Amino acid sequence: MLRKIRLTLAIVFWVLITWLLVDFTGTAHAYLGWMAKIQFMPALLAVNVGVLFFLVALTLLFGRIYCSVICPLGVMQDAIAWLNRKKNKYSYSPEKGMLRACIVLAAGLLLTAGLGWVAGLVFPYSTYGRIVGTTLAPLYKLANNVLAGIAERQESYAFYTVDVWLKSLPALIMALIAWVVIAILAWRGGRTWCNTICPVGTVLGMISKYSRLKVVMNAKACKNCRKCERNCKAACIDLKNHQIDYSRCVVCGDCLEECKFGALAFGYKPMIDKENIIYNEWREKQEAKSEKKEAADKVDEGRRAVLTSAALLVGTSVMKAQEKTTDGGFAIIEDKKKPHREHQITPPGSISVRHLRENCTACQLCIDSCPNDVLRPSSKLATFMQPEVSYERGYCRPECNRCSQVCPTGAIKPIEVDVRKETQVGHAVWMEANCIPAKDGKPCGNCARHCPVQAIQLVPAGSKYHQDHGQWFDADNKRVDGRTVPMIPVVNEEKCIGCGACEYVCPSRPFSAIYVEGHEVHKDV
Repeated sequence: MLRKIRLTLAIVFWVLITWLLVDFTGTAHAYLGWMAKIQFMPALLAVNVGVLFFLVALTLLFGRIYCSVICPLGVMQDAIAWLNRKKNKYSYSPEKGMLRACIVLAAGLLLTAGLGWVAGLVFPYSTYGRIVGTTLAPLYKLANNVLAGIAERQESYAFYTVDVWLKSLPALIMALIAWVVIAILAWRGGRTWCNTICPVGTVLGMISKYSRLKVVMNAKACKNCRKCERNCKAACIDLKNHQIDYSRCVVCGDCLEECKFGALAFGYKPMIDKENIIYNEWREKQEAKSEKKEAADKVDEGRRAVLTSAALLVGTSVMKAQEKTTDGGFAIIEDKKKPHREHQITPPGSISVRHLRENCTACQLCIDSCPNDVLRPSSKLATFMQPEVSYERGYCRPECNRCSQVCPTGAIKPIEVDVRKETQVGHAVWMEANCIPAKDGKPCGNCARHCPVQAIQLVPAGSKYHQDHGQWFDADNKRVDGRTVPMIPVVNEEKCIGCGACEYVCPSRPFSAIYVEGHEVHKDV
């Protein structure tokens, strides 16, 4: 019963938090945002005392149940190990205490030094977020686009298409490397990553040694069949000495199911008086297990059919996603390129580049949830894989504050819409060499028309404004207006909030004639 409850909760948590990480509509965040905030490292960085107290109390009562139920990376490892369950047999291995302590110490020093993204490489939630955000989220969007195409043919708008694009090749490579390493370790050794590398597992392991309820072993009832040891993914059962390393035990319950002699039980002390009852229960479970084997085989066949259909569906979507946007079906529109910025732009609510760098673990949740496609992983070494703002595919709408609402670590502080509209993350800079009216003499004015805070004004090129006459005059002191000379933009830096609307709508290619330069520290307009 313990194992069934643990499996049910683990699957529910895993599915829901994965949906939270891939969802782009904001629906999941409205109901499931708390699931990211109860993860250990986000709660620690956000100084969420209530959550930390709950997790410590949970560990003191049940042991490392967090690692086998709440942590999505831990559940993913269990799923990978389960796929190799017929071939993989485990054995006890001594704890690598010195290595675990060094990794915890190194992670703490990196956080103190403001290199949160480096420490985030071994943090479980951040690692899982990067894996899902860079690999599974695009597939989720492709599947959504297929459903949107089907719904459109049925004249339904239940789904809408979204852009699917590679936000950062380095981040994708790092996520794939992490996934491959963790998958190999889980395939061959079960919980090797959790019990050797993960700093959260090490910290909770220190606490779980003093847990009230544990998996206890009755040496007198044990027949040394070694089934419990061979099925322990944490490699923490020392059958030779009839001991269990509670710093590595994640209370998965696999050993309890395998033991046929009542030598293992979950409680405060060995249940010697109940060993006959336990033995009968395990015998009945084994009989029921054999009866369900045929049903499980049929489920496997159905799973293979579903995966095959999904692969065909994704393949069709990928081919569709490769089509270029064209102007009237004739000329290919050249994609915009990212301009060179002296200072990167950080999301509203992040306060400053330094604050984001010190508190962000690069879990990618804000990037995946951005509805405007302005957030992407940074490629700079100091802020690698942390979110930065760029406006080639959209602009940061003043009425949107979703990134600040979903951040679990406090790297992006919650910010109200009214405050967000008055937060200056940067200012617009005009580039005369790229501006169509300035270089070609053709009218444009897109930047001024689309500025949501009216920080851009169009003025006649090569003219000066005379306060006494209220008119614009050229060098020969002749009155000019937009009908006689091209109108060029002038930016009021005091009013500009750096939303990037002007940069996004500028028709100049490949570089916009107006771009946003970031501020290291955000300002109030």
